[in-house]
Amino acid sequence: MSTTVSNPLPNSPNSKKIVTAAIIGSALEFYDFVLYAFFAVYIGKAFFPSDDPFISLLLSLAVFGIGFITRPLGSIILGIVADRKGRKIALLLTILFITVGTIGLALTPSYASIGIAAPIIVLTCRLLQGFGLGGEVGPSSAFLIESAPSHKRGLFGSWQLACQGFAAIMAGAFGIIMILSLNTEDMFAWGWRVPFFLTLLLIPIALYLRNNMAETLHESDVNTLSSPTNSLHSSDKAHPSKTKKAYVPSVVKTGEFWRKVFIAFWAIAGITVPLYISIYMNTYATTTLKLSPAISMSATLVSGIAILMFAVLGGWLSDKFGRKNLMFWPRIVLVLISLPLFNYLVNNIGLSSLMITTFVLTGFTALSGGACLVAVPELFDRKIRATGLSVAYAGVAILFGSTTQPAIAWLIEWTGSPVAPAWYMMFIVSLSIIAVWFMEETGNKPLK
Repeated sequence: MSTTVSNPLPNSPNSKKIVTAAIIGSALEFYDFVLYAFFAVYIGKAFFPSDDPFISLLLSLAVFGIGFITRPLGSIILGIVADRKGRKIALLLTILFITVGTIGLALTPSYASIGIAAPIIVLTCRLLQGFGLGGEVGPSSAFLIESAPSHKRGLFGSWQLACQGFAAIMAGAFGIIMILSLNTEDMFAWGWRVPFFLTLLLIPIALYLRNNMAETLHESDVNTLSSPTNSLHSSDKAHPSKTKKAYVPSVVKTGEFWRKVFIAFWAIAGITVPLYISIYMNTYATTTLKLSPAISMSATLVSGIAILMFAVLGGWLSDKFGRKNLMFWPRIVLVLISLPLFNYLVNNIGLSSLMITTFVLTGFTALSGGACLVAVPELFDRKIRATGLSVAYAGVAILFGSTTQPAIAWLIEWTGSPVAPAWYMMFIVSLSIIAVWFMEETGNKPLK
């Protein structure tokens, strides 16, 4: 039987400050990672020059996709670090990796200056960024729900997704400001580097806040884990013999762990794929709808606002009505409205239709996602919580991280239909609904 452990932080007067440290760090990391995508055209010309601009862009996007390769590795390694050594050290390491990668991108001279060394350095920086970002979700989600009062875990934990919305808002705002403020020549020469430099000013603040975080992994939990599957049913400390028996590996415990990971994988995929599509709306508006770069960039701002608003709302409502309700019903609505919304967009091309479509689709995704990123870590015991979420998240990153946007582009080309993204979204979300149906309800219950 799982032991219920009291949370050390909810009654602390500094709990809001501590949680803010996790949120700010996550927002900065996601901002640095997605900023590359928004300035891919300019980065491509600086580091991957070619007589064909499309080849430069393609190489730049390929390096963006490479960042997903190390995300699963970061998820698993730093998730295990968080469960063995503590949440705090894992979250400090994620900031370190993302900072080194961002500094490298901002300072690397162009291909014209240092030749082949430029793209090699950029590639290395993307791998470091991907590793750091991959290791962020598991430890920070575990930290947030362990820091919360039992009746507010949904609200606290939903900020993991909400901060990604804040990151998209910052990236979109900087993108619009730079595009409107500089001419094309200056943007290609140096303008795209400015947003990266500005975040470097904020990273020391995030490091300071995280260094002063309390640890939510109990000392008795640290270094007792020999295998993630060994602690699925930890026994009461008052019975040493039972405790010893609980850590003996068994096929049953291993099977239970991977069953939860499989369900969590599809539950997370149901929010990740629609969010990747919302990020793609910027490119979709430019390449498929033929809208201007400034109008297209507005999709990024709108999606960020929707994520920020509805993720927190979803987490808050899940504390009142249960996690499964908030994961299940918004996905049903998403499946039903995806095709009509894309049809509306392609038949009424313009700023307003782009904003409405992006806001509604992203809003329902975030409403479900705010509850999902709380419910998944709640499935696992404290000593494998970050690892369990990280393994599921890593699987989603491997299968869908670098494939969703190319798959959508290929579907549009193959079918000749601009509404192809809706079919892809409906298929993946439908599979995730089945997974949510089989999840246990974890709202308003003690953490394991």
